[in-house]
Amino acid sequence: MFSEAKGDSVQIAREYMDSLLVETRVVGAERPDTTFRFLGETFSTPVMTAALSHLDLVSMAAGAKQAGACVSIGMGGNGEMGEILATGAKVMKIIKPYADEKEILSRLEYAEENGALAVGMDVEHAVNTDDAEDSVVMGLQMKQPTLAELEKYIRHTKLPFFIKGALSVQDALRCRDLGAAGLVLSHHNGLTRFAVPPVMVLPEIRKAIGKDLLLIADGGIESGVDAFKALARGADAVTMGKALMGPLKENGADGVAETLRKATAQLQAMMIRTGTKNLKHMDPSVIWEPIGYRHG
Repeated sequence: MFSEAKGDSVQIAREYMDSLLVETRVVGAERPDTTFRFLGETFSTPVMTAALSHLDLVSMAAGAKQAGACVSIGMGGNGEMGEILATGAKVMKIIKPYADEKEILSRLEYAEENGALAVGMDVEHAVNTDDAEDSVVMGLQMKQPTLAELEKYIRHTKLPFFIKGALSVQDALRCRDLGAAGLVLSHHNGLTRFAVPPVMVLPEIRKAIGKDLLLIADGGIESGVDAFKALARGADAVTMGKALMGPLKENGADGVAETLRKATAQLQAMMIRTGTKNLKHMDPSVIWEPIGYRHG
C-alpha cells in the first residue's frame, strides 16, 4: 500500500502511478503514430503543457509550438494571454474562479475574440487547503462557483469549456449535464489532501461518460511512460507541468520543446512494446493494477 505520505496527494499519485505495471505485446508491433487530433486541430503529441502560472509562459508556448503540442495556461491577465496567443500556439486558457464575475467574463471574451482553442475553469482552486474559506490568489478573491454560475460561464462563450478539478464520476456527470466539453482531472498539485490520483479514477469516469466528454489527466505526468499509462486508462490527453519548469527556466522555449519531444519519444516506445499502433487503439488491458490499490 501507500507509504506514510500524510495526506500528500502529489506523493500518493506518484506512488500509484509507479505501481501500475505494463504488459508487453511486442511481437508483430508496428511503429506507432502519436498524432493527436483535438478540438479540430492536429498535434504531434497528446502531451500538453499544464496550466502553469507565474512563469515565462510566452516561451513555454513557443516551445510547445516547436514540439507540436497544445498549450494550457493558468492565471494571468488578458495582456499576457495576448502575448501567448501571438506565438501561434494553440492555447487553452484556464480561468480562476474569481469572486468578481467581471474578471471571468473578461477573460472568456478575450480568449474567444483572440483565437484561443478552448477555455476552462479550475474550480478546485476556490477553497483553501486546510479550512473552508474561499482562497485569495495573488491578491484576488476566489469564490466556489455554483452550478448555475458554471452553466452561465459555459454558455457565455462559443469556445469548448473544460472544468478542471473534477475527480469523481459524480462530478463528471454534472459537468456533462452543464454542457462542458471536457474535464481536466486534477487535485491542483495536492490542494486536496488524500485526493484520489487522477489516473486511478480515470477508468470509472470513462466508463460512466463514454465519449461524451474529453478527459485530460493533470498532475504527476513526468515522462512518456506516465503519459502512456494515463492514456491507456482512458485519458484523451495528459498535461506536463513540473517536468517543464526546470527546462523552461534554464533553456526557455528550446528546453520546453526538448522535454516534450523526449516525452513523446518515450510514449512511442511504450506504444511499440504494447502493440499500440496509434492513440485510437489504446487498450486498458495492458495495464496491470496491483490488487492492493483496486478501488472498492
